[in-house]
Amino acid sequence: MRPALLRGARQTCPACGTGRLFYAFLKVADTCPTCGEALHHQRADDAPAYFTMAIVAHVVVGGLLSVEQAFAPPSWVQLAIWLPATVILSLLLLPRIKGMLIGLQWALRMHGFGGQADAPEADPLAHTPAVPTMPAGGRAP
Repeated sequence: MRPALLRGARQTCPACGTGRLFYAFLKVADTCPTCGEALHHQRADDAPAYFTMAIVAHVVVGGLLSVEQAFAPPSWVQLAIWLPATVILSLLLLPRIKGMLIGLQWALRMHGFGGQADAPEADPLAHTPAVPTMPAGGRAP
C-alpha cells in the first residue's frame, strides 16, 4: 500500500510509478501511458477537497494565530501573508492528495481496480410503493 500512496503523491501511476496519473490539473488519465493500467474508473469524488481543506485550514489558522500572538501585525499584513498562502497550499496539495487517494483505491482494489465491476448501487426508490394520483376529475376517491 505504501508504494501506491507514494506514487500517487508523486502524481504517477500507482501500478508502475512512471506514467503520469493526470493529463490535466485534476483530470485522471484513462489509462497509464507507460503500463496501460486502466485508471478511468477511479472515484475520488469530494474526499481530496475535504482533506485539502482540513490540512490547509490547520496550517493557516495555526500560523495566523501564532503570528498574531508573537508580532500583532496589522490586519492587512495578515491578509497579505495568509490569503496567498491559502491559495498556494491548496493548489499544491489538492492533486497530491487526489493522487494518494487513487493510489489507495488501487492498492485496496476498490472501484474497478480488482478486475471486476462494482456491485450495482441499491436504488432507494425501488421498494417504495407507488404514490396514488388524482383521477382526471380532480377529486380523491
